[in-house]
Amino acid sequence: MASRSVFLLVLALIWAGCSSVSTPPRPIAQGPRVQSASFGRLPDGREVRIHTLVNARGMRLRAMDLGATLTEVLAPDRAGAMTNILLGTESLDAYLKGFPGAASAIGRYANRIRDGRFTLDGRVVQVTRNNGRHHLHGGNQGFAAKLWSATTGSSASSSFVRFTYRSPDGEEGYPGNLDVSVTYTLTDANEVRIDYHASTDVATVVNLTNHAYFNLAGGGDVLDHLLQIHARAVSKVDRDLIPLGPALPVAGTGLDFTRHRPIGERIRDDFGGPNGYDHNYLLEGMPGRLRLVARAEHPGSGRVMECLTTEPCLQLYTANHFGGGPNDPPAWRKHPAFCLETQHAPDSPNHADFHSTTLRPGTAFDSTTVYRFSTL
Repeated sequence: MASRSVFLLVLALIWAGCSSVSTPPRPIAQGPRVQSASFGRLPDGREVRIHTLVNARGMRLRAMDLGATLTEVLAPDRAGAMTNILLGTESLDAYLKGFPGAASAIGRYANRIRDGRFTLDGRVVQVTRNNGRHHLHGGNQGFAAKLWSATTGSSASSSFVRFTYRSPDGEEGYPGNLDVSVTYTLTDANEVRIDYHASTDVATVVNLTNHAYFNLAGGGDVLDHLLQIHARAVSKVDRDLIPLGPALPVAGTGLDFTRHRPIGERIRDDFGGPNGYDHNYLLEGMPGRLRLVARAEHPGSGRVMECLTTEPCLQLYTANHFGGGPNDPPAWRKHPAFCLETQHAPDSPNHADFHSTTLRPGTAFDSTTVYRFSTL
């Protein structure tokens, strides 16, 4: 009886050994985690460089100096196939001509400021009016149009590129010299982390975001993507998308994404949108604390993108005016992507009851957003 038990034990060990040999661990990507190369030159001769980050799972992120712009995010589908899920192009000339899907850093102030005017410490500040009579995304030459300086680095489990820029006093009408950094980190957990930091020598206002356009299918439109946003209200806005009055509850409307549903399910509803979603959601949870605020899924590919942020708000935009434009790639349909722009509310400097966007000397603006990728 004892000999039979020993015999069975030996068989079990042999089987376990064969099983471990037949299921090798997933290969780890080899080679440098960070590479930088020339991406071309601006009309004035300055060089633009592009930086490629690769993680251990083969996911890839690319970003260029002009506008601290993301140009590519390769993410796996449920079968492991990598596809670029970010609107972007490998042509610097296309960006210089106004490529509409640029995933650039936006500032000094993302979104809108009514009449391009606000009062700060008793002084009326007039900034550029570049959106009709209003100010939008930092003005005529906001951060997306600037050539940033870049440094790169890596650790055992991540790699990063950090872009820095000094916005001089008076740029686009803003007071103070503002020192800004935007750091993109790609982790081995398939996370794209964005860390924003800014400091000033004079009181000013700051609201930073990234205008990344995502399509988890890698092509077509995003109307079949499922979306959930942890927000029960949106900003009530006028025809120019400037906040006014109390927030609007989303319950029972086409703006309600408190549960997963297709982006296209109610996109044609009459909810004041410009032929699609362009709305500021007031996020649940404590601002300043990194928490999960949104989740998008593409059932066909199995790709999932979760959004975490420290910011109080999120602008959902569904590329409403894309498709058929003079700078649009021919393959683009209407609504070829969606944006989850984490930020403070539009026109915050003119609303004492909104989260403050005032930055003073001796303090810092710090904000983090994470886009985390997985599969169903």
